[in-house]
Amino acid sequence: MPVTIAIVGAGSRGTTYAASAVKAGAQIVAVAEPRAAARAQFTEAEHFEDWRELLERPRLADIAVIATQDQYHAEPAVALAGKGYHLLLEKPMATSEADCSRIVQAAEDAGVMLAVCHVLRYTPYSRALKQVVDSGRIGDIVSVEHLEPVGWWHQAHSYVRGNWRREDESSFMLMTKSCHDLDWLAYIIGRPAERVSSFGSLYEFRPERKPEGAADRCLDCAIEPTCAYSAPRIYTPFLDKPHKKWPLSIVTLDRTPEGLMTALREGPYGRCVYSCDNDVVDHQVVNIEYEGGVTASFTMTAFAAYSHRKTRIFGTRGSIDGDGETIAIHDFLNGPDVVDLGAVDGASAADGHGGGDQAIVDAFVEAVRTGDTGLILTNGRESLDSHRLVWAAEHARRTGTVVRL
Repeated sequence: MPVTIAIVGAGSRGTTYAASAVKAGAQIVAVAEPRAAARAQFTEAEHFEDWRELLERPRLADIAVIATQDQYHAEPAVALAGKGYHLLLEKPMATSEADCSRIVQAAEDAGVMLAVCHVLRYTPYSRALKQVVDSGRIGDIVSVEHLEPVGWWHQAHSYVRGNWRREDESSFMLMTKSCHDLDWLAYIIGRPAERVSSFGSLYEFRPERKPEGAADRCLDCAIEPTCAYSAPRIYTPFLDKPHKKWPLSIVTLDRTPEGLMTALREGPYGRCVYSCDNDVVDHQVVNIEYEGGVTASFTMTAFAAYSHRKTRIFGTRGSIDGDGETIAIHDFLNGPDVVDLGAVDGASAADGHGGGDQAIVDAFVEAVRTGDTGLILTNGRESLDSHRLVWAAEHARRTGTVVRL
C-alpha cells in the first residue's frame, strides 16, 4: 500500500510537496484549503474547506503536510500530531518560540515523525559538501562565509509586494527567508552556536526612495519602462514558461496576458515597490561564534541576481569554494580539486530548490514507510535549536548587542 498524504494548505508550497509526493510513490487522499480553485487541482483527493474538519474524521492519511501561511502552522500541526499524523512541516516551524516548542512536544508526545522543510540540507550539493567536510580533507573548519543572494525580483515579489512583506502578517526576514541558511550552517559546521551579532535594515523599498514621477501602480506609471522592479517586466516572461508554475501562480491562476494584466491592475503584485506596506529588511549580516571558537558570517541581500547560495569554508588543512553546483577544494597538502555535480536544478521554488524539494519528500515518505527516522535530516529538536539562533540574531540586530545563547 502506498504512503498516504493529506495536504493542509494548497498554495505554492503545498502543491509543490504534493507533486513531489506523487513522484515518491505516495498518494494524496485529502486536501484542506479554503480556496475552491486551489482545492480543484486535487481531483482524486477528498476536499475540506478547513483543516479542522479532518479532526472530525478517523485519521485519513499517514502524513499531514502543513503548508499554511507561517502564522497558522502551530494549531494544525499540534492537533493533527495528536490525531496520529506524521508531520512534514513547512519552514519556519512557527512565528513564536512557544509555538515551535508546542509543535515539537506534540509530535514527541504522540510518537509521530516530524520533519521541518529545511530543504537545503537535502540537496545533492549539500550532501556532497557535507561528505567532503566530514572526510577531514580540509581539517577542522575554522571559519565560514555564506551568502544568500535573494535576488532583486524575488525580493520585490515575495518580500515587498507579497505574503512575507510584513512582520505582523508573517515574521521578520531572517526567519521567513534565511532560517534555511542558519540551519544549513549548523548542519555543515556541526557545532552549537554560542554567540551572535547582526546588522541590517530596509534600505531601498521605502516611499523616500520612490523616483520622481512614479505612480502607485506599475500599469499607471510613466517611468515603468525604465524601472528594474516593473511588475510587467518581472512577470510577463513567465507566460512563456508553463513548466514553471512559480512565481506566476502566486499572482494569478489565469496564465494569459489578459489574466496577468487584470491581476497587476487589481491585485497586490502590481503595486509600485516604493508604495507598498512592507517593513522587512532587504539586507542583513549575521556573525556567529560556535563552540570552540569557530566563526561564520552570513549575508542576505536583495541586491543580486537570484541564484544558488555561495559559500567559502576555511579549514586547518584546506579550503572550499561552493556555489550550489560545484565544490572547489584547495587541499593544502595535495593541491586543488573540483567536485562537479553535473546538471543541478535551479535555485528557485520553480526549480525545486536545487533538488531539495523532491529529496526531502522522498526521505520523509521512505521514513514513514520503513520507520527509519535516520532518513530525516531536519527533526524537530534540531530545527528548534536553529530557530532559536534566528531569534537571537534578530534580537541582536534590533538591540545592537552581542547575544549569548
